[in-house]
Amino acid sequence: MPSPENITPERKARIEHVLGNRQPTLTIVFENVQDPHNMSAVIRSCDAVGVLEVHGIYAGLNEFPVLGEKSSASARKWVGVNLHNTVVDCYAVLRAKGFSIYTTHMSSDATALHDLDLTQPIALVFGNEHHGVTDEAREGADGNFLVPQVGMIQSLNISVACAVTLYEAMRQRMAAGMYETPQIAPQELQAMVTDWCGR
Repeated sequence: MPSPENITPERKARIEHVLGNRQPTLTIVFENVQDPHNMSAVIRSCDAVGVLEVHGIYAGLNEFPVLGEKSSASARKWVGVNLHNTVVDCYAVLRAKGFSIYTTHMSSDATALHDLDLTQPIALVFGNEHHGVTDEAREGADGNFLVPQVGMIQSLNISVACAVTLYEAMRQRMAAGMYETPQIAPQELQAMVTDWCGR
């Protein structure tokens, strides 16, 4: 593990640049997602668009999957993962931070992804590969959204749906200038730079 004192100026500048683009008001929630390849792909997408941390809900016998170093490309080292035992616990944490919560669910009241304001503090909930989000997750959310599709099969792999959603959020946030100024407070940002230099 490198010491912060031994980090090259180029490496430190890279870390400062990445953290300066992190979006603490954008997060992903995955509910009982079991496939490690899906989870690794989701975390890589989160890192790519500047998500600071994600949340996982693993209730009952479900557990957070073991992620391979190769498949996750070490992205999990740069994206915080917060685990919760229940939907209620997770949503309470998010609401305390001022997040609106939207689940991905194909229902009659769902908002199309491109009509959703992704510049607000928002948590986007993706469900299990086989069953989607639970009724509890949907009922406790502020609304539902879906990725518009015109094909015969009206569903996407979770990692693909998440990537499409995150890049729409990135598009909206870039248009709003949210990547131009660091979203993390200066003192906290410097503390994170020091921490990341030691990873």
